[in-house]
Amino acid sequence: MDHPFAITLDVGTSRANKTGSWRTELPTYVHNQPPCNQGCPAGEDVRTWLYEAEEGGDAYERAWRKIMEVNPFPAVMGRICYHPCETGCNRGQVDEAVGINSVERFLGDEALRQGWTVGVDQPSSGLRVLVVGAGPSGLSAAYQLARLGHAVTIVESAPKPGGMMRYGIPEYRLPRDVLDAEIQRILDLGVHLELGVTVTDLDATMREGRYDAAFLAVGAQIGRRAYLPAGAASHVVDAVSLLHQLGDGERPLLGRRVAVYGGGNTAVDAARTAMRLGAADSVVVYRRTRDKMPAHDAEVREAEEEGVRFTWLSSITQVEQGSLTIERMELDETGFPQPTGVTEELPADSLVLALGQDTDLRFLEGVAGIEVDHGVVTVDDQMMTGRPGVFAGGDMVPDQRSATVGIGHGRRAAAGVDAWLHGRSVPRTEVRAPAAFEALNTWYFADAPRAHRPLLEAARRSSTFDEVVQSLDADHALYEARRCMSCGNCFSCDNCFGVCPDNAISKTGDPDAPYAIDLDYCKGCGLCAAECPAGAIRMAPEEI
Repeated sequence: MDHPFAITLDVGTSRANKTGSWRTELPTYVHNQPPCNQGCPAGEDVRTWLYEAEEGGDAYERAWRKIMEVNPFPAVMGRICYHPCETGCNRGQVDEAVGINSVERFLGDEALRQGWTVGVDQPSSGLRVLVVGAGPSGLSAAYQLARLGHAVTIVESAPKPGGMMRYGIPEYRLPRDVLDAEIQRILDLGVHLELGVTVTDLDATMREGRYDAAFLAVGAQIGRRAYLPAGAASHVVDAVSLLHQLGDGERPLLGRRVAVYGGGNTAVDAARTAMRLGAADSVVVYRRTRDKMPAHDAEVREAEEEGVRFTWLSSITQVEQGSLTIERMELDETGFPQPTGVTEELPADSLVLALGQDTDLRFLEGVAGIEVDHGVVTVDDQMMTGRPGVFAGGDMVPDQRSATVGIGHGRRAAAGVDAWLHGRSVPRTEVRAPAAFEALNTWYFADAPRAHRPLLEAARRSSTFDEVVQSLDADHALYEARRCMSCGNCFSCDNCFGVCPDNAISKTGDPDAPYAIDLDYCKGCGLCAAECPAGAIRMAPEEI
């Protein structure tokens, strides 16, 4: 066959000689760690379930099941997680990060609509595990332990399960029917739940229940107080109690003018809740500047849209009936706020304190081997305390306090409990190299602006507890999943197969290793690595 110009070899012409003998570098397929995976506190393999979701249809269930291997709350976390996975997303350096959280929510909601369930594949171990606390960490551990074949009992002091997911997050962010459905899926595995029961003596509880191991996951549900000179008739409440009352179905009376003291997400939730309870004016008082506020930007932005006001660089010095005394602050040369002595009056019928939360660990007093330091319990890398067989996680151990972190703790602790019960060690997790943006060929990916979730219309947001952030529809969820660039991992695009000038790459049909390199004919030109969109091929020196 004649060619009009010499750019292509006929099939097999390069295989007349074994050109692999010329090679000085060897191409190798790699599985690097995408930044989304690295950033997920729950331990999700984000890249893999997004890859499944890209097919749509029946593949949605496969994607959901991949999430469920480590996280039993995709519909919940798709609403309340602050998606650190998206912060490091390499797509953000092209246009915008992939909407990982919105796709997870779509999959979680689809599972609830379709009635997808999980089961227990392991035979019964005959061993009993106590879980103290039915918050995200305790429920996560119970889910994993049940699937490992253990008999699990959760003891919870509150009248309903969920912990701070129920008693710390308002309904406009997390509808209770969604939370209840995902909790019920865990209980359907055979997990036994005892509500309204408070553990006061851990040793006695374990002895009486004949438990072989325990996981402690007591949440931080005690609001911190601050000394503020206050008149006898002043109305001061803490944000944790306020949100807890809402979780119990009550509607606290705060008045028409409400001030919230603090700068975290709980403060913003309390201020937005006050508007929904009838306040005409809801103002957050914070002693630092906006850029130092720990509350997430999206929460602050939504609060401002709903009419919540923010008073920066301000400290409350006096509380009286109907008003607060505010002292203005200014930043010193180190950026730390200092009082100025300048004060003003702020009308307020109620003051809500949102100054942080603590855990009640009195039930651990006298328990041998358990060390409590500055209000948290010391644990090892398997989440076990100094007491053999007693593990701990969530808000009561040293780490960031969030539902997603708690879920990750529960999963890790369950693996630790299972290994301890069977007298073996937990397998080491493979440490993979990070998938760097510089290794990607982003010009292979079409421009694709992010699909943002719609919001409830403003007129309804400040007057009802209807959910504010809405879900993506199926078309937009599929579109968003397909924006993933599969950083550092092959996605079977056939690019290497098509560009190899020596026909040294063949298709295997194996989804886990879709291509094979015939080293007899690969001369190490590096074209496959240079043209891999995902940076999933690296060139290494040939070993002699």
